[in-house]
Amino acid sequence: LMKALYGMLLVAPLWYKNFRGDLETEQYVFNPYDPCVANKMISKKQHTVRFHVDDLMASHMDPKVNDRFDKWLNKMYGDYGTVNCTRGKTHDYLGMTFDFSIPNTVKVNMKDYVANMLDEFPIHLTKDDVAPTPATADLFAQPQSVPLLKDQAESYHTFVAKGLYLCKRARPDTQTAISALCTRVKAPTQDDWSKLLRLMRYLNATRDDELILSADDLRILKWFVDVGFAIHPDFKSHTGGDLTFGQGCPISVSRKQRLNTRSSTDGELVGGDDMSQMILWTGSFMDAQGYPVKDNILYQDNKSTILLLNNGKSSSTKRTRAINIRYFFLTDQIEKGNIPVAYCPTGSMVADFHSKPLQGKLFKHFKRQILGQDMISSPIEDDRSVLESQHSSAH
Repeated sequence: LMKALYGMLLVAPLWYKNFRGDLETEQYVFNPYDPCVANKMISKKQHTVRFHVDDLMASHMDPKVNDRFDKWLNKMYGDYGTVNCTRGKTHDYLGMTFDFSIPNTVKVNMKDYVANMLDEFPIHLTKDDVAPTPATADLFAQPQSVPLLKDQAESYHTFVAKGLYLCKRARPDTQTAISALCTRVKAPTQDDWSKLLRLMRYLNATRDDELILSADDLRILKWFVDVGFAIHPDFKSHTGGDLTFGQGCPISVSRKQRLNTRSSTDGELVGGDDMSQMILWTGSFMDAQGYPVKDNILYQDNKSTILLLNNGKSSSTKRTRAINIRYFFLTDQIEKGNIPVAYCPTGSMVADFHSKPLQGKLFKHFKRQILGQDMISSPIEDDRSVLESQHSSAH
């Protein structure tokens, strides 16, 4: 009966309500911006519990705090089965492996997940079946092509879904390709299958890649936003966005814009609005976690867009008046000091990686920065930018 109940959709919210109530009874305070993160000050240090249904990851400076938490979990829920606890610097959690062996750094990899994807893929890939990038330059093109048969279409859907899970957690270097493949799951064609095969060959070549994250200062958030203008067949643009605290990108975004724009400046303006909710949410989340945000900077490489964002309608011309007023929402946030906008040279715009299918040296350069293999250096800003303050390094 327990196993049957466990598989019901209703069980997850019922369990959440029960578990949250038990944690709150123990004086844990939930982050108002993420219902699955709770904190409690113990011995003047924060004990953080984050969870997905009944899979938990908890951390505290004092190991004894986690010892007591483990005992409490078994006391509360052990009658249904022993609560298994893993301790140490390496943890397998929700298909990811977290490695905290290097001080002030976490490595996130899904090597086993990638290996299983490749093993289950209908086409057997040898060690020589590799690709240098996840997609070719024509990723967003949709030429006339033969629809896939039912079984192959279902297989396409399955592996695109697996790739989506992967790119959001440990392999953001595949996200641009996945964002395009996701739009084709309802009616995939042979051309779409070829693009999926390209992605699988890239994974075959990079199965050991991992995401490396570290922070110069958790109170300084740097967002890079770029747009590939009118690159879809319907001439809609594509927004790319990346967050960094110094090394690697814990949040990456690659998505097609929902409306057509008439210029690259308009497209960049829409791209900034596309990212605004994530930018503001992340700042609020970090504040609630006890890291008051000093700077939540939006970097742009289009100076005309920066003028529009800073000045709103006063810098608007006939070409931009047609854009819905909601895209000047960011102007209001800038005036309130919530999101300063700064100039970033195109050569340093790491979000270019997620706005279009890059190739060659540029792909390798930005990939290394996004995965944390290279540090993301601060862009050079000019006198029309909101200059970023200099801060000392803190972890």
